[in-house]
Order: sequence, then structure tokens, then C-alpha cells
Amino acid sequence: MKEQIGFERLTGLIAFARAGSLGSYTAAARSLSVSPSAVSKSIQRLEHQLGVTLFTRTTRSLVLTAEGRELHERALRLLRDAEEIGQLAKRARAEPAGTLRIAASLPIGIHMIAPVIPQFCAIYPNVKIDLRLSDHVINIVDENIDIAVRLGELADSTLLSRHLSPYHIGCYASPEYLARHSAPEHPNDLTEHKTVNLRYQNTGQVFRWPFRVGEQEIDIVPSSEIIVDVSEAVVAAVAAGAGIGMAASFVADSWVKNKKLVPLLTDFTVERHNISVLWHESRRANPAVRAFLDHLFGHF
Repeated sequence: MKEQIGFERLTGLIAFARAGSLGSYTAAARSLSVSPSAVSKSIQRLEHQLGVTLFTRTTRSLVLTAEGRELHERALRLLRDAEEIGQLAKRARAEPAGTLRIAASLPIGIHMIAPVIPQFCAIYPNVKIDLRLSDHVINIVDENIDIAVRLGELADSTLLSRHLSPYHIGCYASPEYLARHSAPEHPNDLTEHKTVNLRYQNTGQVFRWPFRVGEQEIDIVPSSEIIVDVSEAVVAAVAAGAGIGMAASFVADSWVKNKKLVPLLTDFTVERHNISVLWHESRRANPAVRAFLDHLFGHF
């Protein structure tokens, strides 16, 4: 069974490597930021442990013995390895690398997170992204998640957090639907239209449509012919002409840009500022986490 190296012997090997290279205890002590006597005692203990004399000492010089010369090169390799470990740790602190685990709800992941990932990976090619999409709130510590992006008000938490930019919630319909039906001018007019609504997967409740009417915010629950439990399905059904639906602007914007959806009741839309990015204190110094947070905040 191999003998395990002790801390005292390790420090002795470091002192021996420096003294052998620099030719004196004083120079070795200066490079290690310790006293010459500490270097001398450390090397004496090492000689006792190894059972060999490493230096021939005179009042003016420090010369390696035959045994010392043989061991010195090995000690130098040990010292170089130790310094390389330090450099690797320094680079790890400075250069984003490794796997970054991100959790988000389905609509946020599809419309906000996924589109900015390619540019991030082009800038930081040593980072791999593991994006997990679910409308269920998870414990990011237990699930080993680096960054979570959540929609809605946050419960009291020890997690670090920051809001992303506000967005709007409003009504939309397809051009085909509006070709057959007149556009509503007030939320009350929705009773005369077919609607598509969302049911929350985690609660089973249907979405209450918010509107800004004057200085007040009201909400209604339309009698919808179609109810789905994924926001993407709401938008897809509305774009296919199923009726009027309500969606967040970050979900609907691309559909509007492609002229597949038309915004309605724009004077009654509400603004929300409740998309939050969360990360644990232990991830604060992670270069990949810091880089992705900066990237995300730069876009939103």
C-alpha cells in the first residue's frame, strides 16, 4: 500500500524545489512569502522524512547533492503541476464553460430563451445549454438548476432575482376571422364572438382576461368554445381562425409580424412586469451563469 503524502512533506517539497532552483534559502523564502528559517526547517524535516541529504551547505552556497539532483526535477514537476492547477482554477473563474441548466415555462422558453441561445453559444462555445421547459414550479436547488425564468409573482425566497422587461397582454384574432366578423370595440363586445381560452395545468382554472378600462383593471371569463392547457395552442387555434384569444405580447409578436394575427382592443391592453430570473447565491460566481444573465438582460 502506498504511503499517503502529508501536508508537512508537501510544503517541504515546495520549499526544496524553490531553494534548489534559486540557490539559497533567502531567495526561496522571498518567492514563497515566508521566512528563511521556515524554509530551512521545512527542508530539514523533509530530509529527515526521506532519509537523505538534499543539499551540501556552506556559508556562501547551497549545492544539491547527487540524491538532491535526482529528486529536484521531480519536485519541480510537482511545483509546476501545483501552479498549473492554480492557473486552471483562475481560467475556470474567468472563462464561461461547462453545462448551464436553465428552467423556464413553455412560452417563455420558446419565445424568449431559445431565440437568444444560438448567439450566446456562438460567443461562448465552451458552454453547453440544458433548457428544461415546464409550467410546473420546481425547486432549482434540488433539481440542480443554474437559472430559472418564471412568470408571475414570486413567493418570499432566498434566491437572487431580477425582473425582465415588461410585456403586454391583449386580444388577437386572425385576418380570416376578422374578414367574417367585425372587430370588437370594447371588452363587452366579446360576448358576440367565439373565443379560445387557456386552462392552467397546475390549478385547472381557466384564465381570466384582464383589461384596462379607464383607471381600473377589470377581468372577465369569456364563454369559450375552445379551451386548451398550453398557451401555444391558444395562439395556434386563433391563428387558424377559431376566434379571439388573449396572449402575452412576447408570444404573439412573431405571429403579428408574419401577419397571421391582428391585435384587438389595443386601448384596453394591460402591462405586466412579472417575468423574473432567479439564481442561487452559490451560482453567483459561476462564469457561465454570469455571462448568460448579462446576455439575457441585454435582450430583455
